[in-house]
Amino acid sequence: MAKHSERFPLYRQAHIFGRAGMELPRSTLAQWVGICGVGLQPMVDALRVEILKHTVLYPDETPVAMLKPGTGKTHRANLWVYAPMAFEDLRAAVCDFCETRAGERARSFPGEWTGSLVCDDYAGYKVGFAGGISEARCMAHSRRKFFYLHVSSKNQIAGQACTYISQLYDIEHEIKTPGSDERLNIRLA
Repeated sequence: MAKHSERFPLYRQAHIFGRAGMELPRSTLAQWVGICGVGLQPMVDALRVEILKHTVLYPDETPVAMLKPGTGKTHRANLWVYAPMAFEDLRAAVCDFCETRAGERARSFPGEWTGSLVCDDYAGYKVGFAGGISEARCMAHSRRKFFYLHVSSKNQIAGQACTYISQLYDIEHEIKTPGSDERLNIRLA
């Protein structure tokens, strides 16, 4: 549990167990993690199928430090996460680990899926756009550029862009709020 919730590496957990008087080799802990992964894989595969039934997906990759076996050093790996829109009934995400940030991983998860991908400007998605996937830009990534420009140079146009994007988030919040149907119709009319 602590491996994933607290991001404790197995060697640290082995030391913690040792201090408590329970000697657990790292190999045993690693075997347990592997057994859990194998046991959960059918659920992950089924969830992937359900997520790919949606017409809009939000992918994102997050760098994670991965211990390189035998070297005592870490290298940068990536955890790819895919989720449907926030307004969908399915409240889930599928994680896909990869030791690199290679664009092949961004193309292999969706497979033959076609729909709209709400993403940043990562080049790994470009091949999918040529193959029938529609590109939809992420407003959070867009806002970030305007925000930095406004902070660094007090650019008024960038500040106004941040204000407009914030208004989009206000509308999104209203949509997510129960009983907001009437407000949504008024705002969009």
